[in-house]
Amino acid sequence: MSDPRAERTRSRLREALLRECAERPLEQVSVAAVVRRAGVGRATFYVHYPDLEALAVDACAEVVRDAVDALHAWRGVPDPAAPPPALAEFFTRAAANASLYRTLLREGGSGPLGDLLHRELRERSRTERELAGGPAPALIATAVASTFAGLLADWLHGTITAPPDRMSSQTWRLLLALHTTPLE
Repeated sequence: MSDPRAERTRSRLREALLRECAERPLEQVSVAAVVRRAGVGRATFYVHYPDLEALAVDACAEVVRDAVDALHAWRGVPDPAAPPPALAEFFTRAAANASLYRTLLREGGSGPLGDLLHRELRERSRTERELAGGPAPALIATAVASTFAGLLADWLHGTITAPPDRMSSQTWRLLLALHTTPLE
């Protein structure tokens, strides 16, 4: 059972960090600014997080859950021409916080946020593929997670230029191709 007071404190720290990052890049944000905005002491910060990067990953973990949910927001037979609406919504929201995400998700999909995204997406994809009886669940899940993390990172860094709806559509087609490629 989690302590509601500790969760409230972490929530205040996450919100304070996001507000600070709306005004300046993460590299320019200090622990002092975050705790001042959150209304907590510096020692309290360190009880919950070892550093600002750990807080930032925690604050951005919702984007990971949103991405995983958006990629799995369909039922029945997926239509390559119609990505789930949640996927376009995800890319639109990601664009709004791109500067913070770029700090934690490096080009190619590495970095603390990329690692978290890769792990969670790989696990969800593997589980769903196993339940569906699809071949090579671990292989396909890894390919999907790697592809998505890399595409998202490169899009956020400007290596890939496309509006959110087009990025959603192209990403959807690529991921479906991974799922439907014969492996034998």
